[in-house]
Amino acid sequence: MLVGGQGTRLRPLTISTPKPLLPTAGVAFLAHQLARAHAAGVTRIVFATSYRAEMFEAAFGEKAFGVELDYVSEARPLGTGGAIRNAARALRSEPDDPILILNGDILSGHDVRAQVALHTGADADVTLHLTTVEDPSRYGVVTTDGDGRVTAFLEKTNRPPTKQINAGCYVFRRSAIDGIADGEVVSVERETFPGLISSGRLVMGYVESGYWLDVGTPQAFVRGSRDLVRGEIASAAMPGEPGERLVLDGAVVSPRAVVRGGTTVGRGAEIEGGATVIGSILQDGAFVAEGATVRDSVIGRGARVGAGALLDGAILGDGASVGPGNELCGGLRLWPGISLPPTAVRFSPDA
Repeated sequence: MLVGGQGTRLRPLTISTPKPLLPTAGVAFLAHQLARAHAAGVTRIVFATSYRAEMFEAAFGEKAFGVELDYVSEARPLGTGGAIRNAARALRSEPDDPILILNGDILSGHDVRAQVALHTGADADVTLHLTTVEDPSRYGVVTTDGDGRVTAFLEKTNRPPTKQINAGCYVFRRSAIDGIADGEVVSVERETFPGLISSGRLVMGYVESGYWLDVGTPQAFVRGSRDLVRGEIASAAMPGEPGERLVLDGAVVSPRAVVRGGTTVGRGAEIEGGATVIGSILQDGAFVAEGATVRDSVIGRGARVGAGALLDGAILGDGASVGPGNELCGGLRLWPGISLPPTAVRFSPDA
């Protein structure tokens, strides 16, 4: 499991918490992946860590969701390929055994068992999960022949020849991992996969276009949590039944507040009467005052939204405070501990 990235696209949320540990539908994002891996028959996972590595073991310990856990950290970031090679020291597999590689920022509903079955049935060196998207230019584009064999891997090209992209879940033959340079910065997308293809090794594509989401941006992160809460993708790690909102223990929601759209209300958070919160994430201890409106936003731990304020697609860092009458829209991010006085930021001409 690759969890070493710094999550820069999600700052300020990731300043104090690695992206895979951010609360998502009431639990750390990784909890959903661990539960799904267990359901697919996985019994042991090695975490490839780097950024704030100590927080992962503190969060999950030696076993979680029925999966035995081990942790291997990089002294310096080694890229996706280097991280896989570095973590391989903790594997207990034979050279021809299949090794499942998961990315710590992908929410996917695809059939992992079927991907592994294709890999072993084809006796492949690597099998990639592929999905299709409307705009493939932002992703690694993968072409395949009529037998499903990967013929080219083009990382983020402006003129993609197909809508088929790398979905970030791989099955490696153990010996293919051992062929990655040890202790060096290596990208599987730009080096390992193209190198295997050019050398004639068998790289297969498992194509399945079910639910798939890269949660690396604020908008996608909010959407992923919202979809989990509403049951658009199932997760055994969910701390409640699917519905329009998930209210965790100790949270207080006024009966006069409107809270829906897959919103998560964290432990000890409070939403006052007359407030409207739609499709958002309120982390533990967050507060939304009367008359405020919060849409498609993340309110960090202990952050506060004042009376009548509007947040639409905004991010508040931990302990931030937005005074009454402010309007934060269009991806605006407020760093931890920053306080905005009343009506300091507005898009409307009236106060």
